[in-house]
Amino acid sequence: MLPFVVLCTMNSATYRYGASDQAFYIPAVVLAMHPDYFPRDASVIRAQATLTLVDDAMARLSSATGIGLPVLSFALYAGSLLLLATAAWLIASRLYRTHWTALALLAALTLRHSISRTGTNTLEGYFHPRQLAFGLGALGVAFILRRRVSAAAVTVLLAGAIHPTTALWFGIWLAVAVAINEPRWRRGMAAAFAAAGILALWALTAGPLGGRLSLMDPEWLATLDTKDYLFPLEWPAATWLFNLAYVAIIAAIYRWRRAIGCAGDGEAGVALGALALVALFAAVLPFNAAHVALAVQLQSSRMFWMLDFLATIYIVWAVAEGPAPTRARAQLAAAALLLLSLARGGYVKFVEFPQRPLAQLDIPGNDWGRAMAWARLTDIRSHWLADPIHAARYGMSLRVAGERDVFVEGLKDAAIGMYDRSIAIRTRDRLAAIGSFDALTADRARALAATYDIDYLLAERPFDLPLAFQSGELRIYRLR
Repeated sequence: MLPFVVLCTMNSATYRYGASDQAFYIPAVVLAMHPDYFPRDASVIRAQATLTLVDDAMARLSSATGIGLPVLSFALYAGSLLLLATAAWLIASRLYRTHWTALALLAALTLRHSISRTGTNTLEGYFHPRQLAFGLGALGVAFILRRRVSAAAVTVLLAGAIHPTTALWFGIWLAVAVAINEPRWRRGMAAAFAAAGILALWALTAGPLGGRLSLMDPEWLATLDTKDYLFPLEWPAATWLFNLAYVAIIAAIYRWRRAIGCAGDGEAGVALGALALVALFAAVLPFNAAHVALAVQLQSSRMFWMLDFLATIYIVWAVAEGPAPTRARAQLAAAALLLLSLARGGYVKFVEFPQRPLAQLDIPGNDWGRAMAWARLTDIRSHWLADPIHAARYGMSLRVAGERDVFVEGLKDAAIGMYDRSIAIRTRDRLAAIGSFDALTADRARALAATYDIDYLLAERPFDLPLAFQSGELRIYRLR
């Protein structure tokens, strides 16, 4: 398990606390722990946080145990990888004939890659709730192969509390598998689907998802023009061919396994259930094309991640075993995949990002970290102006590291705008108000401060403003 976690981390360009999507997950946890924080940005944070329970769960766990968010995030990151490895091993023990092939699968799963034009990677270099939900869903697949339907249902329910859309795709996959494999469950499942349909109807009309069946207007859509993964009908032909290749791989190898008598008990449901996701994807496409808000927000293209997982399982079998498995063949496949992972992970870690430690567990003690430590000493109601792409520039957003309101965080606020039109327009207008941050002047900064009630400016160049703090080239100026 330890080599698996290390190789995953190396291939993910190392572990970094607060990176990327943690720009809104960590502030959501902080807000759950301290409701008086983020008086201006709470609406931005809650636009997505209200859809999950993971932020509240992390907040309560941290408060109850005294474990800080950096340590807790790393523990959940490692736990997500261990859960994935365990699920893969249990799946392999049903579908493969030797443990060497199972080891080959684990090595293959360390090779991080993106799922084409879906905004999703198979691994992340930080804790992401969808990774934990995916591990639970994969464990559900292992349970289905063992005909343990109740256990599989529990994993999907747990995943739903962590990352609803990831759980939704696994739930549909496994529900179809159960309907195929377990005739005695069909009547109960029909009743459960009817109840779920009634619950969904309530949620979409009078419940927490109310209003999401409306159409996104052109002004809202214009704020999402860089999010090409949201609209599959705009994909180039190569993306369609690549993603639909999963269907061909799964169908061909399953038929091959069945023809030679290798298909295990429960495998028919797993294979056909995964392919059913493509039919669902096709059914959602017209609503996505019509720009129905819910159809866009579901990001249904991410179900190809599940197909990628099953295709990887099958490809490893075809390479390491096939119709005439031998121990030497499986050992060679495991060794080759392990060496490939080591070579690729070593290149990423030591050539592409040699300055990064294998795991950055906390806010770094560099100029950015020192500036953010000073920010955390300011009034919790203080409002900050920084380069809209500061999270990418410094590896961590001001909301995460400084725990303070920021005028706009261009990359992640724009993504959150997908869930709420008002947030999308707010982000657009604030980015326009700043214009080019490199061209920002002291007078313009004062004007923004007067209009938007901003207290501090964070920048790397000198301004004719009162200097409050400096570390290296990083300066914090008072705006009032």
